[in-house]
Amino acid sequence: MSPDQKKKIFILMINMFIAVASFGIVIPIMPSYLVSINQGGMAAGLMIAIFAASQFLFSPIAGKWADQYGRRKMIIYGLLGLTLSMFVFYASDSIWILYFSRVIGGIGAAMLIPAIFAYIADITTFDQRAKGTSLVSASMSLGIVVGPGIGGFLADYSLKLPFLVSALVSLAAVIFSVLWLKEYDATDANPALAAKLTDEESMFTKIGRSTKMPYFIPLIITLVMSFGLLAYESVVGLYLDNQFDSTAKDIAFMITATGIVSVIVQLFVVDRIVRRYGEVAILVAFLGVAAFGFLLSLFAGNYAMFFAVSLVIFLATSILRPVLNTLISKMAEGEVGFAMGMNNAYMSIGNVVGPLLAGILYDVNIVFPFILGLVMLLLTLSITVVWQRSLAIKASTIG
Repeated sequence: MSPDQKKKIFILMINMFIAVASFGIVIPIMPSYLVSINQGGMAAGLMIAIFAASQFLFSPIAGKWADQYGRRKMIIYGLLGLTLSMFVFYASDSIWILYFSRVIGGIGAAMLIPAIFAYIADITTFDQRAKGTSLVSASMSLGIVVGPGIGGFLADYSLKLPFLVSALVSLAAVIFSVLWLKEYDATDANPALAAKLTDEESMFTKIGRSTKMPYFIPLIITLVMSFGLLAYESVVGLYLDNQFDSTAKDIAFMITATGIVSVIVQLFVVDRIVRRYGEVAILVAFLGVAAFGFLLSLFAGNYAMFFAVSLVIFLATSILRPVLNTLISKMAEGEVGFAMGMNNAYMSIGNVVGPLLAGILYDVNIVFPFILGLVMLLLTLSITVVWQRSLAIKASTIG
């Protein structure tokens, strides 16, 4: 990569890290804060579901806007949305206003994330795409690790303080982007794309059209993976406490360790294996690894074994995420912003449905969420294998 490419990717990494870390700051104290305002588990679940639902509904529109009006504007507006969401959360104890702040946050995330990955696609070649995407994904994983640690430390002083710090950190990212992030306009280099993006095709038509896109199968994989992972994450703390009498410290240590594994893999592994084997082969292999991890989780007899299984699952998903983003951006053919918006939308569906269904199944039997994740991953693996074979047949026919 050229020095200019590295500089732009570094700026995007900082933005992604700050955005994710600022949100992660509030994760450890959210349950205690909700209890302090006389709210319980339903409110906690709705906090996640409302954010993800807003992200889902707005992602296709935000993706289109990223193609029409530029990545930089969407990144800045997205960060502003996240900042406003945290300031609103800090300023009120009304549960309905807090729900509203999650709507604002979801819209902000819908603007930010597709635009960042579309920007990566703009400034990298096909050969560089996996590396650029994995670097930004690594910054996201690092934010997931660092944010909760800071939040836990700040909560010792005040339950409200993490919300204020989160808002201020996000505001710093806005200022940073305004000063340092330069626009890259894909339509300047592609007049045909500029003409295409003025088309007033309805967004509902575009959402329906995503089912006919060449990257539809990767979108489905994104949905199922986010469904399974969020279902797993939403009950894992309860499961560890119930099965192995794990402490909060044990759970926090596991989350931190899996996050560190994700960062290392995305920084040093993803690009190398994609160059050697290709995106589709990697999807097949690590969907299999993730499914195997879910299977092993059913037989883990103690905390140490479950910890090891969790590392396997997170290792697989930390590879699948950037590979999916890379593959979708390569197959988008001119509508990268829209494609990444759809990717975000499909992911949000999984983020809404996964935790809700996992919670219901957990109350029936604590192992049912893991069985559900295993079944869905095996189904997705089967679809991906069939898709891989169809791609091979099509390639041989063209050749």
